[in-house]
Amino acid sequence: MSRVAKNPIVLPPGVDVSLGSEITVKGPLGSIRFDGNPSVSVEQEGTSLLCKPVAGAANAEALSGTVRAILANMVTGVSKGFERKLNLVGVGYRAQAQGDTLNLTLGFSHPVAHRMPAGIKCETPTQTEILIKGVDKQLVGQVAAEVRGYRPPEPYKGKGVRYADEVIVLKETKKK
Repeated sequence: MSRVAKNPIVLPPGVDVSLGSEITVKGPLGSIRFDGNPSVSVEQEGTSLLCKPVAGAANAEALSGTVRAILANMVTGVSKGFERKLNLVGVGYRAQAQGDTLNLTLGFSHPVAHRMPAGIKCETPTQTEILIKGVDKQLVGQVAAEVRGYRPPEPYKGKGVRYADEVIVLKETKKK
């Protein structure tokens, strides 16, 4: 059995789970659903969830760890939430959140407007910081990657959109 799947998922107070072919996790920040895998059985014992591989199913050992990790992220998302912080580095690079749209000025001849999908909130504490928040870890990371993709950091001056914890190794410029 997977080492990851052996650990039970402890449910914090206020988090409800409904099991079946579709697993739904509800908490104070929202709800997420996951189409379970037939190779893995999910059982609730008290205030914890256990993921066990179904005997005879192909790849059940590996999938049990994957399903456990996905469920643990769902429980964390509906109780605490996830966030990614992006920084804008460059003269004139600015961001402004308006409702469900993030307006970016990234040195192009036109402004960039990025619509946030349902369940994702965007904040701009300053003009050069972007906070992307939500309950779905995968969706938060995907939206952050899409925003970063408009102007990834370039290797000579480091200008562009970067993650807050990202380290950019700058190249040396060509010498005569």
